[in-house]
Amino acid sequence: MLDIRLIRENPDKVNELLKRRNPELSIDSILEIDVQRRKVQAQADELRAKRKNMSQQIGIMKKNGENTDAVQEEVKKTGDEIKLLEEKEQELDLQQRNLLLATPNIPDETTPIGRSDAENVEIKRWGEPSHPSFEQKAHWDICTSKDIVDFERGVKLSQSRFSLYRGKGAQLERAIINFFLDTHTQEHGYEEILPPVMVNSAAMTGTGQLPKFAQDMYKCEDEDLYLIPTAEVPVTNIYQGEILNEEELPKYMTAYTPCFRREAGSAGKDTRGLIRQHQFNKVELVKLCTPETSVEEHEKLTRNAERILELLELPYRRVALSTGDIGFSARKCFDLEVWLPSYNTYKEISSCSNFGDFQARRANIRYRSKATGKPAFVHTLNGSGLAVGRTFAAILENFQNEDGSVTIPKVLRKYTGWDVL
Repeated sequence: MLDIRLIRENPDKVNELLKRRNPELSIDSILEIDVQRRKVQAQADELRAKRKNMSQQIGIMKKNGENTDAVQEEVKKTGDEIKLLEEKEQELDLQQRNLLLATPNIPDETTPIGRSDAENVEIKRWGEPSHPSFEQKAHWDICTSKDIVDFERGVKLSQSRFSLYRGKGAQLERAIINFFLDTHTQEHGYEEILPPVMVNSAAMTGTGQLPKFAQDMYKCEDEDLYLIPTAEVPVTNIYQGEILNEEELPKYMTAYTPCFRREAGSAGKDTRGLIRQHQFNKVELVKLCTPETSVEEHEKLTRNAERILELLELPYRRVALSTGDIGFSARKCFDLEVWLPSYNTYKEISSCSNFGDFQARRANIRYRSKATGKPAFVHTLNGSGLAVGRTFAAILENFQNEDGSVTIPKVLRKYTGWDVL
């Protein structure tokens, strides 16, 4: 959520940055309501002062034996007026909050300006995509031929975009998860978290999924509970409503969870295989830090995710997302894209985002500054470390052999117990 003081003090700058996302975005309506709300607040404050003075006057009049009926009637009338103004102020507060909750984060000045992913900027590449002499199969064909993912029975059990892993497919998925968690906890210094996979609307609002993306969520019909779209939601919200000591920062947390997304706006996209599923596994990286260190911590987090790809020897590239492509809550985002031969291109496997204090304001996560002794909002960051199903697919496609076998990356062999699939 944007800081209302920032909007008041720098409306032109905020509008300029928002329009880098979308020319139709504006904070003008927020400002209009803010002016009304502050006017009503001032009127209420004036009447409260008037009522206080009259109450003091009544006390003096009673001591002097004077009749106070008229003044008491005026106090009652003023109280009724204050109540109406307070109700109006609450109504305007709610309107302003709803507008703020629906307004995306302002992009960082260094975020490339563009209307869509066509204006994303490639930062670097690592590894060489494989182009063997034999015809490479798509991962969904490899899964079927080896009976390691049963797409048809997954649909039978649920619906489209749900998959059933079995045998060595289930073991490989588990091996990837364990490798991710071990690397992030043992080498990168993250605390492992195992959070609930159902959270309430306050948690969903805190990280920006609600109210804007309600249609993409799976909600329990009779309870205020949602299946999480990513571990970002419960892990970031662990410290919702709390004030941390600056000495506790930065906090590094990683979590494996299944993730659930309705993918309401993705009809016809990536309908085959494991790239776009309603349920999928992911290992998430989450950081809480001070504003002064968030740029550095964002780079470190992105490098932690890149390191996983490098250890797996999977070719990838890093892309800086343009203002028209970054997520609702992000101010800056790097996508890591892994090479997939079946697409003959790179596909996203991690989005590493810096949210500034946008999520922290919504979730009210603060720290006490050593310099000032006063509470201030933390900065939040997260990224996939990595998406497990897409890693599974990338391994099958990039390490397939002409005889139909798949070589298991060296770093996974102690987890699988076998070298070749």
